[in-house]
Amino acid sequence: MRASLIQIAVDPDETVNSRRARAASLVREQQDADLVILPELWPVGAFAYESFAEEAETVTGPTYEVMAKAASDAGVWLHAGSVVEKAADGTLYNTSLVLSPAGELVGTYRKIHRFGFDKGEAVMMGAGDGLVTVPLPGLTVGLATCYDLRFPELFRGLVDAGAQAFVIPAGWPARRREHWTLLARARAVENQAYVLACGTAGTHAGVEQAGHSIVVDPWGEVLAEAGPGEEVLRVELSAEKVTATREQFPALKDRRLGLDAPPGA
Repeated sequence: MRASLIQIAVDPDETVNSRRARAASLVREQQDADLVILPELWPVGAFAYESFAEEAETVTGPTYEVMAKAASDAGVWLHAGSVVEKAADGTLYNTSLVLSPAGELVGTYRKIHRFGFDKGEAVMMGAGDGLVTVPLPGLTVGLATCYDLRFPELFRGLVDAGAQAFVIPAGWPARRREHWTLLARARAVENQAYVLACGTAGTHAGVEQAGHSIVVDPWGEVLAEAGPGEEVLRVELSAEKVTATREQFPALKDRRLGLDAPPGA
């Protein structure tokens, strides 16, 4: 599987509609990829809290419509990053969208762990409550978003659900970039799975973004890493690499905690 991670820059002077059109153009340029990934809340900006309510949309709203056409034009599976979803009851969610090469919506994930410590996203948005995996041709991916990266139990659950790779769109602040890289590698090593972590460049509401999108293999080796600016990473993934890693070093078989059956059962 060939994957492209689009580390798009968020410019406060660029309108949301303009950025949607530009992101769609970047997706269309990835026709040689199988899977294309965009960052978290790239249409509005992950820290642009004051715009969340105004820019909220349904999962089949304007971002979906533009991205569905782009995915279809390019013939790729597309993780379209996340949008501010407005549910039928008015609750806002940070929701990721996964589209097929036909432009069909085949998966959504509402971010479980909301960032903000009792402010911002943490109080403005509802929390998701379900783990989501999406079986792609040759590779099953588990979905997580940004702050989720700090909660290893989520990724253990995704592994138990069959994930061989984790797709993690993010709007990670530059001041904690070292955590981003460290945690991405840790999640790969402990779960013996690929990590495809796609962040934004630029600035969200005055918060400088880390950039440095990263792809890590099941052994924890960095396959590709972006710089701080807008960039596209291109990598090749293999389900066989996941299987071989888990067979050569079968640490997952030695788990004793967090399993359905208690130790000694």
